[in-house]
Amino acid sequence: MTESTTLYCYVHPTRETALRCNNCDRPICASCAIRVPTGYRCRECVKGQQRIFDTAEWYDYVLGFIIAGTLSAVAAFLVTLIGSIGFFGWFLIAAGAPTTAVTIAEGVRLATRRRRSRPLFITVAVGVVLGALPVILFQVFTLNLFGILFQVIYLVIAVPLVYTRLSGIQLFR
Repeated sequence: MTESTTLYCYVHPTRETALRCNNCDRPICASCAIRVPTGYRCRECVKGQQRIFDTAEWYDYVLGFIIAGTLSAVAAFLVTLIGSIGFFGWFLIAAGAPTTAVTIAEGVRLATRRRRSRPLFITVAVGVVLGALPVILFQVFTLNLFGILFQVIYLVIAVPLVYTRLSGIQLFR
């Protein structure tokens, strides 16, 4: 018979465990283990791997914010014009907002040379919202309720699509 030694989590020395990180081979408990496609890893190994994929430079944040804000301001202005069409405008906004989101995301992706980082994606999403803000404020001051509603519909559709397009989240494979 082989004698098994009891392993303890390297983060929580009082917790017994049978798991090991498949990268560094340290013992980890179930609360410290992070499931990856190849098994379980400790948090340090996962963070180290994520740093490899964060390639954005400092100027990418500024560039992404400016491009997203500018394109979103133009789109918000066009949403205002489309909103004046009437009932048919609802359909145009529902079809145009995803197209606008893809245009914004691809413009940012082209300008940043496909560098990526989660904070960059969030910065671009904030740029989309703040780019539309002047048009929304104008709609508020003129008390145009349908204009405000159309802007909200545009933002509800565009912001998540820009983020997911840049981050590469795939809902279906």
